[in-house]
Amino acid sequence: MFNVGDLVTRNSYNNDTIFKIIDIDNNIATLKGINIRLFADSDLSDLRKVDTKEKIKDDDIFLDRFDIKLDRNEYFYLPGKVLHIDGDEDYLERCMDFYKQVHVKAIGFKAREEDISNHIKKLLDEYNPDILVITGHDAYYKKLGNESNNDNYKNTSNFIKGVKEARKYYDHNRLIIIAGACQSNYEELIKAGANFASSPKRINIHALDPAIIASSVALSDKSKPIDLINILEKTKYGSKGIGGIITNGTMYVGYPR
Repeated sequence: MFNVGDLVTRNSYNNDTIFKIIDIDNNIATLKGINIRLFADSDLSDLRKVDTKEKIKDDDIFLDRFDIKLDRNEYFYLPGKVLHIDGDEDYLERCMDFYKQVHVKAIGFKAREEDISNHIKKLLDEYNPDILVITGHDAYYKKLGNESNNDNYKNTSNFIKGVKEARKYYDHNRLIIIAGACQSNYEELIKAGANFASSPKRINIHALDPAIIASSVALSDKSKPIDLINILEKTKYGSKGIGGIITNGTMYVGYPR
């Protein structure tokens, strides 16, 4: 017997991903990934309940990768500020907690993917961020064919609209943009003006991946180019899940402390 709110995996996918049941209709469950930004449908007969005693979230793995050494005896540091717009309230809350733990100032805003572009100007004017995250849910519908066609994606077009709207006001150096979600059209998001985007191999990405990239850039020296490969490797699937362009960081370094 399954109920809304149960944690489950799918037998047909070797129980590789943990989901939460968010709806049940005629023995079909609507699922939302716990660690992966993914929606899915499944027949109840294909599901296996997850023991709630099992460790569900894996945030600690990524926090361990943020052991950044800073000389606080002589210098002081002003990391970049993040504006994170997310189509999913649960993932947004989790990302905001991550920013707090790595000591990056961030403002979170929940908006449906199709509405994100309508909020861009007001939020940029109000918060004046150094880094903008545009994310939520996406999917590539392989059965529809050509992966270069944005119509074959759930929300890539909405993310592109958000990126283009932000680029009306700030260039690549003034505002770092991280855009996309699971299986998004990476190439088109980069062309639209994103500094970082998902997903080069059209794979799913972790719920924290956009925040990991944003935090890495926020904690990178503004006077130096970022270590692009090192930053991508902090994410769940590395360059298969997220790619980007080399740019400078957004953290000011001052002296004396």
